[in-house]
Amino acid sequence: MTPFGERMRKLRAERNVTLKEMAEAIGVSSAYLSALEHGKRGRPGWHLLQRIISYFNIIWDEAEDVVRLARISHPRVVIDTSGLAPQATELANRLADDISELDQKELAEMLAVLNRKKLKKK
Repeated sequence: MTPFGERMRKLRAERNVTLKEMAEAIGVSSAYLSALEHGKRGRPGWHLLQRIISYFNIIWDEAEDVVRLARISHPRVVIDTSGLAPQATELANRLADDISELDQKELAEMLAVLNRKKLKKK
């Protein structure tokens, strides 16, 4: 499941909405919506995101967060390390090879490092 899929499932549960009901309301199949939630489809396009945001009647910060989660929820990531240090290429390849072996604590630690770096930029 992707971060976006997790949020969609939570929103549906909070509002007691089935996949079928939501899919009909936003004009997609329930199979597609299920695949999107489970990370079996790529991230949704802008227009679909807008229909989802409108469907759940979410605004401002929460809507921005849904868009952010969609942006970081592509299940098949490509990392271009051309022109970067050799360690960047090694890190990208090691992560691709080893990510399935990391536990929740290790994933959280790695995300914390990246989040600290992002906060320093702001």
